[in-house]
Amino acid sequence: MSRTSCKHEILSVLNACKQLREFKQLHAHIITQPNLSPHEISFLVSKLASRCAVSPHGSFAYAKTVFGHLQKPPVSLWNSLIRGLFLINKPLEALVLYRSLILSELKPNNFTYPFLIKACTGLTAPQYGILIHAHVVRRGLELDPHIQSSLIRFYTNGSDLGSARQVFEMCCDDDVVSWNSMIDGCVKCGDVVLARLIFDKMIGRDVISWNSMIHGYGVMGKVEEARKLFDEMPQRNVITYNSMLGAFAKCGKVDDAVSVFRKMPYRDIVSWNAMLACYGQCGRPSEALTLFREMLDAHVKPTKQTFASMLSACARLGALDQGRAVHEFMNRHEIEVNYILKTALVDMYARSGSISDAAEVFYSIDAKDILAWNTIISGMAIHGRGEEALQTFEDMQGEGVEPNDMTFVALLSACSHAGMVEEGQRLLDCMGKNYGMDPKIEHYGCITDLLARSGHMEKAVEFVVSMPMEPNSIIWGALFGGCRIHATSEVGEMVGRCLIGLEPYHSGRYVLLSNIYSAAKRWDNASQVRNLMKARRVVKMPGVSIVQSKAPVGGRLLLTPLSQALLTPSSVR
Repeated sequence: MSRTSCKHEILSVLNACKQLREFKQLHAHIITQPNLSPHEISFLVSKLASRCAVSPHGSFAYAKTVFGHLQKPPVSLWNSLIRGLFLINKPLEALVLYRSLILSELKPNNFTYPFLIKACTGLTAPQYGILIHAHVVRRGLELDPHIQSSLIRFYTNGSDLGSARQVFEMCCDDDVVSWNSMIDGCVKCGDVVLARLIFDKMIGRDVISWNSMIHGYGVMGKVEEARKLFDEMPQRNVITYNSMLGAFAKCGKVDDAVSVFRKMPYRDIVSWNAMLACYGQCGRPSEALTLFREMLDAHVKPTKQTFASMLSACARLGALDQGRAVHEFMNRHEIEVNYILKTALVDMYARSGSISDAAEVFYSIDAKDILAWNTIISGMAIHGRGEEALQTFEDMQGEGVEPNDMTFVALLSACSHAGMVEEGQRLLDCMGKNYGMDPKIEHYGCITDLLARSGHMEKAVEFVVSMPMEPNSIIWGALFGGCRIHATSEVGEMVGRCLIGLEPYHSGRYVLLSNIYSAAKRWDNASQVRNLMKARRVVKMPGVSIVQSKAPVGGRLLLTPLSQALLTPSSVR
């Protein structure tokens, strides 16, 4: 076999390597070829090391070992190793290797810098990227489009739009990659206006350009602008539809999100997860459960995000059987239940009535963060276990976990449900004294609720009057609830009218005030409130009960049970 044909055959085999073992075998084959010159062997070994460094089937460690045995590795191999270090998330080592390169006889080229700049993007200190930019300019490579695109992403990732624009001003009009990088960078920095100006000036807009703008408008809550671009877009892909789903979900437009979801020519797992999250965020968990069943029927494999959404939906509904079925599904399919999912399980079990299951999952979490502690304390609050909530708080402090605002909301709520007035007031005081926290309206609302529930209506009113901020509907609602429990019509009348003024279309406020008047036998006042409600066309929301049944039940909300489907092994293939 001639030298040329031998080289071509080796390069062809190299491109087909799918395992590290194959790279090693080819390496041995190259260095034992008698009809190849030392220069050709060095060239082929460098090629092998370069591919091994960046291939998902190779090994950076092996490539580095080969690199170390070469007398004069070419720049291309140095570049591949820098790229490989970026891919395995070792940016500092990439910089160290670059320093060795510039100290050698070789000169970096335009292929050296894109991945080196990307590596700098992952560092918290921006000076490294700025220094590399200076090296680029010194070597006269600042007009290379790949380098420009990487620099734009580097600067916008650090919210330095000014420097990014300076780089962008040097880009060619037909450099689609850099223009897209600038649009995406503006979106990430929250400047959707500048992004749109660049988008409108762009000559060769592609699907990435459109998707970036639609995503940007969605993130900013400008759903109508996103919709307009979506309608004008000449060609859409699955990312386009997913961006619109996210935009509608953010603005609470569930029906519009459903319409987009149903019109999608193809749905990936991101699409399903976005729609499930949309139902959850917008308070329609029963539809999330139904969609999940549809997802399983379509043989789409759920992800951890899917399960987090489903557990949240079950928690909102208090659907214990459904939640247990989701948990069993994860166990049966050997899904890695990380701390996020375990915390979601704690929340689901607690809010669905099984605090014992919630505690069991909670204590199985190895490294409990503040979210996990807050979740179990909130669960104990729901179940009226004030003493246990306080003990758990002490355990949390013993573990060295610092409380936050939500911790005290959960603790004060636990005191309120358990009628622990003195403990609640002590906790409010210690927020500032022991932790340097200023109580927020939510904390004052809990104390107001605690005093009102316990029958201390005068103290509750005095507490509200002494608050350092204006009462809102949370505060008035807590007082109002106490008036209903303890039949205090005078305070109830005052608070009820305040609440109706704050929330004129909240039907519950009218009904509760009318009931307070009726309990005091003030029939005329009760009638006036009902008439005001009718005049303002405020509709009372009907109550629902959740029935887990296979057959429709008249007059009640039907939830399609997932338990049987989830426990069927063929649900996901």
